[in-house]
Amino acid sequence: MKKENLIKRLATPFVPHPAIKGAHAQTLMAFFIRRSTVFLSRNTEPRFFDVAPGVRVLGQCSWQADRHTRPTLLVVHGLEGSAESSYMLGTAEKALAAGFNVVRLNLRSCGGTLDLTPTLYHAGLTDDLHRIIEELSGRDGLDHLYLAGFSLGGNMALKLAGEYGAGAPEALRGVVAVSPSIHLASCADAIETNSNLIYRMSFIMSLRRSMRQKARLYPERYDESRLRGIWSIREFDDVYTAPHSGFRDVADYYERASSLPYIKDVALPVMIIHSQDDPFIPFAPFTSQQVTSNPNVTVLASANGGHCGFISARPEGDDRFWAERKIVDFVKTTSEDLGFSH
Repeated sequence: MKKENLIKRLATPFVPHPAIKGAHAQTLMAFFIRRSTVFLSRNTEPRFFDVAPGVRVLGQCSWQADRHTRPTLLVVHGLEGSAESSYMLGTAEKALAAGFNVVRLNLRSCGGTLDLTPTLYHAGLTDDLHRIIEELSGRDGLDHLYLAGFSLGGNMALKLAGEYGAGAPEALRGVVAVSPSIHLASCADAIETNSNLIYRMSFIMSLRRSMRQKARLYPERYDESRLRGIWSIREFDDVYTAPHSGFRDVADYYERASSLPYIKDVALPVMIIHSQDDPFIPFAPFTSQQVTSNPNVTVLASANGGHCGFISARPEGDDRFWAERKIVDFVKTTSEDLGFSH
């Protein structure tokens, strides 16, 4: 589908809720507002994916009765999130109600799975997504797969699409990224500002807590004492994420794991949803030529919405979560254009 047609069919303008206009209000309220899980509560089963030797990840799967005739949406969370993050539940509920299969993925060590792997997740770890897509298409015979990621998960989804280039698996039909951290170094800088203290402390406390638990499970691998003095995400990534994930240092990690350089090579239909007032993911990289010159990439850029917020003034079905609805609309639109009926 041409970018212009996709924008025309999907770009219902985002209008923030009148009581939740600011970037911080949008970000925080989206985190705290509980999503409906009527469909998920009666149709979810766990599934383990063996993605590397000694490495398992956990997915929460919700299947339609005729799963092979329906699109399947694989959803990936952000930094220190899980399959139970509010935006994961909201997106999955809408997708399931629309007639899709849904797999909510926990990245390595997330969602209570620290003991399933001695390794850590990171923003550029696309191998796991690749293997899961292979398994869902090959072993399960699902031939209409879509990938959606939020924040760090959005960066991973875009990087994978760029790595595939024109050689993407036939079963993978499209990718959506919401508030993706496509340029990691600038995100790390932005979250260090005083106005983002609440987010920085939330992330770093969660990272520190997870690393303590990880170090107690694998003391020969991780030195818990090195947590002393780490009070920024950049410091954490320099001490733990980068060296334990095969990067030279944090600068090397941020450069090689960012999806921005890969977006120019995307050959699949891709939709990026981002707000210009996102508190800690700068908007400038989304206006770069790497993004804007690719005819396969559609950017829905709103003035407001915060980070993974997008709480709308207008109801989006049963709620007001505009970006979650746009993911479902993207799958509907692209799959129908491919001749796939729901």
